Amino acid sequence: MPDIALTSIILLCVAALAAGWIDAVVGGGGLLLLPALLLGLPANTPAAFALGTNKAVAIVGTTGAAVTYARRAPVDVRTAVRIGLAALAGSTGGAFFAAGMSTEVLKPVIMVVLLAVAAFVILKPAFGTTAPPPGPVSRRRTLAAIGLAGLGIGFYDGLIGPGTGTFLVLALTAVLHLNLVTASATAKIVNCCTNAGALAMFAWQGTVFWQLAVVMAVFNLAGATLGARTALKRGSGFVRIVLLVVVLALVANMAYEQWIA
Repeated sequence: MPDIALTSIILLCVAALAAGWIDAVVGGGGLLLLPALLLGLPANTPAAFALGTNKAVAIVGTTGAAVTYARRAPVDVRTAVRIGLAALAGSTGGAFFAAGMSTEVLKPVIMVVLLAVAAFVILKPAFGTTAPPPGPVSRRRTLAAIGLAGLGIGFYDGLIGPGTGTFLVLALTAVLHLNLVTASATAKIVNCCTNAGALAMFAWQGTVFWQLAVVMAVFNLAGATLGARTALKRGSGFVRIVLLVVVLALVANMAYEQWIA
């Protein structure tokens, strides 16, 4: 592990706790966790180490949230696993290409992604707040979800990562017509697979700070478990509000760092 000040480690753990809660409620915890790692790690640390450590932390919280959701939410585990296996392949491929990316490339890409999510949520106020239609999901919609949420978003997760959970929630809600709580629950299972594929590649490349990841993962797991319970208790309307607040706050923060600070 690199030489990191105790204050920085504490702040990274706080970020991991908050990211775990956010990710479990609506996804997008990486949008907080990855920038925190990019800022908290020593200068000139290759971006691949921030990406790899982020995955090692996130997979623990995501798994905890998935278990919590699976026990209490109406999740189609079979469909989630099929999408997850496609996402596993996509994220492994994305992680393979991520090693050569620099921090300077990552930050503008994340900003564009955030702005797109914010616009979508604002323009679709009823998105994900209605009950899903009765009956099983058609084969056509399932295949579309495997392609978009599995291969497509899985590749993005391995390549960059932040916002994957949010994109999964949006894609699953749009394609499978799930409400936001059920989509969040399904996304956690899929996200476990994408995290596993990407982490395996980063570990093989030796770009994970394991000691730091273990410490941060404890806090991420605590936040994720609490977040899943909160989402189940408060419902889709609450999830949508959290989604909008998180996205707008992160857009403002990234814009400040990019053009003002």
